[in-house]
Amino acid sequence: HRLLVTRASQQVALNLPETKVTTLENGLRVASEDSGLSTCTVGLWIDAGSRYENERNNGTAHFLEHMAFKGTRKRSQLDLELEIENMGAHLNAYTSREQTVYYAKAFSKDLPRAVEILADIIQNSTLGQAEIERERGVILREMQEVETNLQEVVFDYLHATAYQSTALGRTILGPTENIKTINRGDLVDYITTHYKGPRIVLAAAGGTEHGVDPCIRFPSLDTLHSDGMVSAHVHVEGSKLQMSLCTSVTDSEVARAKNLLKTNMLLHLDGSTPICEDIGRQMLCYSRRIPLLELEARIDAIDVKTIKDVCTKYIFDKAPAIAAVGPIEQLPDYNQIRNGMFWMRS
Repeated sequence: HRLLVTRASQQVALNLPETKVTTLENGLRVASEDSGLSTCTVGLWIDAGSRYENERNNGTAHFLEHMAFKGTRKRSQLDLELEIENMGAHLNAYTSREQTVYYAKAFSKDLPRAVEILADIIQNSTLGQAEIERERGVILREMQEVETNLQEVVFDYLHATAYQSTALGRTILGPTENIKTINRGDLVDYITTHYKGPRIVLAAAGGTEHGVDPCIRFPSLDTLHSDGMVSAHVHVEGSKLQMSLCTSVTDSEVARAKNLLKTNMLLHLDGSTPICEDIGRQMLCYSRRIPLLELEARIDAIDVKTIKDVCTKYIFDKAPAIAAVGPIEQLPDYNQIRNGMFWMRS
């Protein structure tokens, strides 16, 4: 396994286009991959999501994302919208439990301008009281919509079950009572606490030219039970089916899984936006962009023994976390599911 990874690492130069990385004085990292396209995606990946909140301010990271495009000291919301529209560009953002992301998709010739807009948004958002109140209503309506999406609901329940009494067990949007009380001070506190240079990656992909522009120095960063449902959604972390991976997985099954994994990995990197996301996430998680050759080598090194060893370590005889919503009368008893997590050794 080590030999395969070493060989792959030695061939990084062949992994074109190369991901270039520069670290600024304040710790912010700039990572870009130039594929020569006429369009590009550039964004800020920040190591700050809902897992860094407490019970009182849970929902702040997501609330802050909603405020991102509502005006800065240089641009009103209307100015910002018109500037982006006239460029033919798109601005977007999202919040997860782990990260907050702000990104733009634009013509490659407008990359410096897109970066300047992102820098303005992250440093100079006014966070006006009128805009806060308006977005408070937007988020409360979004929460109502999420409650009708059983797939999202069941995964929130699963997190609450698996990560009880921790930040990962809370929802990204936060509870209703928090959304009604979050104020400008909460938003500013979250920014000053978590939006630090070493926790931010400026990632770009598509038609990009790697360079350090003054506008990305970010100086300020340093200063259920429900009736009436016709279907049930159940998610179980670990099951009797998975236990077969500990005992009876075959070479052909592993080979098929490896091929599917490699194919999905390549298909996922189709376009500047998913590549940019890949760069941003990997820089935050691993402090480097893992070359495809190395990833393929790691996948190729997996065999039947690897699968059995990992499943025995992490699945065998473990208590599963179970979440379900809807008409769940047919859901097996927890102890019955728990008993399926091990087998009698002879």
